[in-house]
Amino acid sequence: MSEGNDKQEGAAEGAPDILNGQPCAFCHTNNLVLMEKETEVPYFGKIYIFSMSCSNCKYHKADVESVEQREPCKYTFEISSEEDLKVRVVKSSNATIKIPHITTVTPGPASNGYVTNIEGILNRVKNQIEHLEKDDEDEEAQQKAKNMLKKLQRVMWGQESLKIIIEDPSGNSAIVSERAVKEKMKERKGKDEK
Repeated sequence: MSEGNDKQEGAAEGAPDILNGQPCAFCHTNNLVLMEKETEVPYFGKIYIFSMSCSNCKYHKADVESVEQREPCKYTFEISSEEDLKVRVVKSSNATIKIPHITTVTPGPASNGYVTNIEGILNRVKNQIEHLEKDDEDEEAQQKAKNMLKKLQRVMWGQESLKIIIEDPSGNSAIVSERAVKEKMKERKGKDEK
């Protein structure tokens, strides 16, 4: 393989297109790898998966985008059994994930898009709470984190139900289940509007 701006076209169907040796905006070396792949998510449609990763400074960014234009959306799903953990989730970098009484994950500059399942979302939330619990010196906050972790574990064992909400102004997210309630996302009014 030659050095520089090598592009590897996906030889097999579904293989990603990869651009190696791109300039990284953060460390200014030519170690950035760009990847793009088109794939089909059953009952959602075709999506593009994009990512960029720098082997020098470890910068990473990923996102998903629907091939067809979609309206801003809100999905609500009630997790009530272990089987529900397998439900497919498409989450763009613009999406907000809300788990009432546990957490809200808002998008920001470091937010990534990905395709996962309900279990993957819960594991990500669990990891964040575990880090917060270890880093927080306040005993009350640590106890609150432990209680949230216990609740999440009971949900993952199918012993307790939990609601998960995904709101995406770009429309590029979904909870792919017949039981998921899809609504058009309401536009947020500005402070001056009533």
